[in-house]
Amino acid sequence: MRKALAIDVGGTKVYSTLVNEKGEIVSDVEKFSTPKTFDEICSLFKEIIEKHEREVDVVAFATCGAVNNSNDGILGSTGNIAEDYPKMDFASLSKKKVFVENDANSAAWAEHIIGASKGMAYSIMLTLGTGVGGGIILDNKLYKGKNGAAGEMHFKMRRNKHRKCTCGSYDCFESYASGTGLKLTAREMLNDMSVTSYDVIAGMKNGDEKMIKVFSRWQDDILTGLIGLADIFDPDVIVLSGSMAQFVDTDYLTEQVNKEIVTTPTKVVKAQAGNYSGMIGAALLALGVER
Repeated sequence: MRKALAIDVGGTKVYSTLVNEKGEIVSDVEKFSTPKTFDEICSLFKEIIEKHEREVDVVAFATCGAVNNSNDGILGSTGNIAEDYPKMDFASLSKKKVFVENDANSAAWAEHIIGASKGMAYSIMLTLGTGVGGGIILDNKLYKGKNGAAGEMHFKMRRNKHRKCTCGSYDCFESYASGTGLKLTAREMLNDMSVTSYDVIAGMKNGDEKMIKVFSRWQDDILTGLIGLADIFDPDVIVLSGSMAQFVDTDYLTEQVNKEIVTTPTKVVKAQAGNYSGMIGAALLALGVER
């Protein structure tokens, strides 16, 4: 059975493992701290690839940053990794074919092939973590836009420059629906600049009414974004993944989305492909595995 060496590249951590064409992880998952410089990142990639290259048919990267439509390079600065990272010549890293895809797009593909949106031709996946990632499947194909940058969740939630986003603009969906957004919402509502997203979750679990109100506001901000996405794309399903997704009420979101959209009914569900869905999806894409 064909296998891919899958490498997941984030701003703080790099993971690697072997994945077969069934989407099964067939080796230990190795974890590394993301190096600070471009040269050190190159060295790490070469070290990982040299160790496993002979065992696999292809090398698959799931990476932070938008990836071009030829799946061989980064389109621009990602903001959370070495400045020169977008200049990476991925093809030169291995004698085997090298395939590159955005991490959220890769995770969306994993959900489409083996996870929560399996068997559904139209789906959207949102990764709710420190930020918000997105992947869109249309007619069983990963939608990337004209150059590869589609799926970025930076549409506006308001227009008065109330909250600055990590992208440099203001009031993006990410700045409200992420874990960082929950923290900022809590600080605004409670007038307490020391409160964290962890405090909100802990308080909500313990029945603290103030924290429950903060959480509800945050969840309704997510709802606002889901309504817009559902109206635009008319998906079979919206999949929520990431560290913050475990806390949301998908039954509530499904009910409220369907009350307000003007498209056909959809549902909101939690991801099923697991913590390493980015590597699995990149491997499946690289191996050409389709529904």
